[in-house]
Amino acid sequence: MSGAANQNQDRWAYGIRVIPGAVPRAQIRNTLTYRFHPRFTAGIEVNPRAEKNSAKINPIANLLVLTETARRPALIVGTSSDRIGTPDGQSFYATLSKNLKAATGLPIAPYAGVAYSMHDERFRPVGGLNVYFTENFSSLVIFDGVRVHPLLNYARGRHAFSFILANSRLPGISYSIAF
Repeated sequence: MSGAANQNQDRWAYGIRVIPGAVPRAQIRNTLTYRFHPRFTAGIEVNPRAEKNSAKINPIANLLVLTETARRPALIVGTSSDRIGTPDGQSFYATLSKNLKAATGLPIAPYAGVAYSMHDERFRPVGGLNVYFTENFSSLVIFDGVRVHPLLNYARGRHAFSFILANSRLPGISYSIAF
């Protein structure tokens, strides 16, 4: 494969998440993103079950402002639809993340930051912890500023599968593929 063709590989990603029992907007979520640059991804989020007067399509974007170094955490800013528990709204966030394996010997990567919720019209603290079990299996615990959402993840090649407990009690699944 030529170098130019290889650079275009896996720029697109499609994902679907299903959480029966969640608020209608969060029950089915589809995303389509494009990697414009190794540090910038943007696309759309489609929530077909969103309530009649709320947006069914939201922009999503993720920018790696500062890469992680041995001493410095990464800084990431972005936007997506609001928390799983909200019926509508957009969220804007900034987070710091750091892989601590070199410092602690543990396969963990915490993150912390702040998100502005347009639904709530306020800032909320956010955070989480990623734990790597093997090359393919990991767990992510997300605190969205209101509720905790633990995930169990399996990734293989271009595919990623997750089991999620939304609000720590509503089981759901997600799947994504890069192409």
